[in-house]
Amino acid sequence: MEQEEAERSTTVVTSTSEDSSLDPISRVRKLLFRQMLVGIKDGRFFLGNFHCIDKQGNILLQDTVEYRSIRRSSPSPTEQRCLGMILIPSSCRTSCHVDCSIEEQLSLIQLKE
Repeated sequence: MEQEEAERSTTVVTSTSEDSSLDPISRVRKLLFRQMLVGIKDGRFFLGNFHCIDKQGNILLQDTVEYRSIRRSSPSPTEQRCLGMILIPSSCRTSCHVDCSIEEQLSLIQLKE
């Protein structure tokens, strides 16, 4: 049992090191059309498919839904609306989450280097 766990962790390390050897452009291409949740400074969240990112770090999402909390009492504490394609400036962004496996998340952490 312990040997199987050791083999799994070795596989994770191997796949992570393979992904980290790719250039940043190849790693970002792996994000294309993945679901991404982006939070901005005013408390809103945008959930959409990742379309692109530019040199400044601005993110373009397509088929996006905006989620925002509402202060008045209602059955649902959040309100949502469909937006389509939007650009989120890097200066407004507070968080960014991608829907992918743990191995991919570990390899993407190294994008900052």
